[in-house]
Amino acid sequence: MDKKEMQKLLQQVADGTTSVDDALLKIKEAPYEDMGFAKPDFHRGLRQGAAEVIYGAGKTPEQVLEITNKLRSHGQKTVLITRMKEEAAQLLQQNIDDFTYDDYSHIGIAGPLPEKDGKGKIVIATGGTSDIPVAEEAAKTAEVYGNEVVRLYDVGVAGIHRLFAHMDEIMSAKVIIAIAGMEGALASVIGGLADCPVIAVPTSVGYGASFGGISALLSMLNSCASGVSVVNIDNGFGAGYLASMINHQ
Repeated sequence: MDKKEMQKLLQQVADGTTSVDDALLKIKEAPYEDMGFAKPDFHRGLRQGAAEVIYGAGKTPEQVLEITNKLRSHGQKTVLITRMKEEAAQLLQQNIDDFTYDDYSHIGIAGPLPEKDGKGKIVIATGGTSDIPVAEEAAKTAEVYGNEVVRLYDVGVAGIHRLFAHMDEIMSAKVIIAIAGMEGALASVIGGLADCPVIAVPTSVGYGASFGGISALLSMLNSCASGVSVVNIDNGFGAGYLASMINHQ
């Protein structure tokens, strides 16, 4: 149960269409269940406004399927699975009718996307095409949480005129996610143009001296542009989640 469903339940009690006892029974459902290998959190949506997400890496296909089914059986309409293996995706496709999988970003989604109820648009910009898998993780995360997403891909500083061609999108965004590897300069450039929060995501794209994304991470942390914050290397999910929180304020 998320906050919206709780508000709806309480309204039904107020207008008499649901009894107090029935509502109490719904609220008293256990906040989590011990499955032995996992303890899915059924009340996360109520506490935080966003339901639990399954981190697919390190889990067997069977574990991913069981956790997904458990969350949905407790009322979670849509389940997001990040860093999902192909084998797990195949198992869920065989067992869940409304499951979709993107093998580019390794994102799986069981259930429908919700209506877009964010206050504005989330713009996601990448330095290059090689950053798109991380960007799609961010984009799909934001969409699962009810946001309108605008994608600006391959607009890095090596050809800065490509970014300037999208100034309307940059200036009208509620929040921007800037994703780049190499030297990570895109976040500073966008931070100097936009009047909204900018979430920088360093990626592990680059040659040896980029140190698997550490170079971009340090550049973004040392950005001279105000209003730029940074998440971990390749953490598209974290950026999409935070952007959704900002867009729903």
